[in-house]
Amino acid sequence: MRKRLLAQAAERYRCIIDHPWADAPDYAVLRHETTRKWFGLVMNIPLSKLTGDDDREVDVVNLKVDPMIAGSLRMEPGIFPAWHMNKAQWISVLMDGTVKYEKIIDLIDMSYELILPKRKRR
Repeated sequence: MRKRLLAQAAERYRCIIDHPWADAPDYAVLRHETTRKWFGLVMNIPLSKLTGDDDREVDVVNLKVDPMIAGSLRMEPGIFPAWHMNKAQWISVLMDGTVKYEKIIDLIDMSYELILPKRKRR
C-alpha cells in the first residue's frame, strides 16, 4: 500500500516526496510543491507507539486534520492520535488494511486542502 499511496500522491498533488532523515530512509514526507509545507508523513513504526502493546512494525501515514473532527476520526479503528506530531491537528492512520485505501486517500485530500495557502480577503 505504501508504494501505491506515494505514487498516487506524487501524481495527484504534484508534491515533493522527501526523505529528510538519513537514519530513517523509509520515512517519506509529502510536501506541497511551492510552500513546502507537510501534509503527510509515511513511516514504519512499532505498533506499540500507537497502542502501547505489540512491537510488530507497521506502516502508518500521519495526516493533518481539522481539530474539530480529529476526535471523531480517532474513534475509528486504525486511526490514532499522531505519533510524534501535534495530536490536536494530526492523526496516524494504519496502512495495514484496517482503514480502507479509499478512506486514506480521502484523508490525504483533506490534509492537502488544510495546508494550501489562504486566499487573501478583499
